[in-house]
Amino acid sequence: MTKMPRAFTHIDTWVFDLDNTLYPHHVNLWQQVDAKIGEFVGAWLKVSPTEARKIQKDYYRRYGTTMRGMMTEHGVRADDYLAYVHKIDHSPLEPNPAMGDAIARLQGRKLILTNGSTDHVDAVLARLGLGSHFDAVFDIIAAGLEPKPAPQTYRKFLNLHDVDPTRSAMFEDLARNLVVPHQLGMTTVLVVPDGSKEIVREDWELEGRDALHVDYVTDDLTGFLQGLSALSSRRPREGGDP
Repeated sequence: MTKMPRAFTHIDTWVFDLDNTLYPHHVNLWQQVDAKIGEFVGAWLKVSPTEARKIQKDYYRRYGTTMRGMMTEHGVRADDYLAYVHKIDHSPLEPNPAMGDAIARLQGRKLILTNGSTDHVDAVLARLGLGSHFDAVFDIIAAGLEPKPAPQTYRKFLNLHDVDPTRSAMFEDLARNLVVPHQLGMTTVLVVPDGSKEIVREDWELEGRDALHVDYVTDDLTGFLQGLSALSSRRPREGGDP
């Protein structure tokens, strides 16, 4: 089946995931969180690091986040979990003024939709120098602790922020998190590693580049957004696809 990617000319809301999307995969910031999650699982369940790793990744795949699995299976409190796993060193992140300029030039609202916490978002955006470029953050607490890719999470996000999915674009690093957005009518962009440096990811996390629910794939989000901002600045304020 031939895929016809959706256009950007009608977009008035730009929705971004956070981790491994607004900063490069090879920063491996999420590797720190990943390690902290393993520590939490091991300590809570009193199991070896190897067993904790197996449980962690099993819950991640089945529940969307390890936290959801730990809450469902073992009664973990979200506040305790989030406070522990997001206590990391954000210094590997560097300011990205070029991305900030490209985001600022996009016409319309810019929102963040993440399975992380608002505190984590604030820390990341501060390091990247992007804090002033986003209008709102929808985090795991706002989602009622139901992570992406749960359909109800996207619907709650759309309703809370009055987003028309047919006039919005979603940027994500996990193809599975773009299934529902695409079904709802969003233009979808998968952000993948640029291949320049070693990354720490599961094989399944890197799948889906050719999926029908992925409209575009980029390994250079800044460059991709610069192209979109140029298009956005040229298009009329009203009107549909060309």
